[in-house]
Amino acid sequence: MFRYSYDALVYFGEDISESIKRVARFGYDAIELVGEPDQLDGASIRQQTADAGIGVSSICSIFTGEGRDLTNKSGANREKAVDYCKKVADLAAASGAPIMIVAPSPVGKMAPESAPDQEWAWAVEGIQKAADYAASQNVKLCIEAWNRYETHFINRIPQAVDLMKAVDKPNVGVMGDTFHMNIDDSDIAGAIREAGKSMIHIHFADSNRAAPGEGHTDFVPIMQALKDVGYEGHITFELLPSSSDPFATLRRGGGREFYDDYTKQSIEVIKGLESRLA
Repeated sequence: MFRYSYDALVYFGEDISESIKRVARFGYDAIELVGEPDQLDGASIRQQTADAGIGVSSICSIFTGEGRDLTNKSGANREKAVDYCKKVADLAAASGAPIMIVAPSPVGKMAPESAPDQEWAWAVEGIQKAADYAASQNVKLCIEAWNRYETHFINRIPQAVDLMKAVDKPNVGVMGDTFHMNIDDSDIAGAIREAGKSMIHIHFADSNRAAPGEGHTDFVPIMQALKDVGYEGHITFELLPSSSDPFATLRRGGGREFYDDYTKQSIEVIKGLESRLA
């Protein structure tokens, strides 16, 4: 019923060719690419994934720093952020990914620099510009809500839906991430139902951001909600070590279970739950 993808972000520092092979080996339908357009050859990846019998589900855009901040007080930085989004849309088009993620404020920005209404207006304007360009490449944007410990701006799915409505572009939807939703959305399945067809992408991770089965998240009602609203996208696993700096853990050689072991476990556990859905 569902289609499955694994985020290459988890395979930190690994050549994308190896990541494609691993995802295909464990029975996934697609891979999610890291949104670093200057480091990836979209056309080559499109060919490699086709050869491996999988697709590219989406682009996990990386919003860090002032130059990737659509709400930044500097107009020059906001334009840089829009330009970055355009490059990600180009990567999506070249690799065959139908969807790219947009987070209007970067990870680690914990307080507004400007009046909230002004930041909101800048976010709407920036996403509209990015959406118009992405539409020319036949790419959709999904607005992601991050938890309150990673950003001050857009922490819950209803807020993402409100922003989507303000942007008012046909190729813009929202996405959920069960790790973030576990923190700030009081009812994960309920938030999915309220978003309905607006939810065009989702990340799965357990409550501790490890593979399903390693934490306390009950995925059955979440999957039932996705089924009930007619979700058509991939279930994409975005897992990271439980650390204040998960990438430092991976750089030091830790978190090896996030490669083969968790890639295998994630799809097996969630596929095993499908039979329990009504």
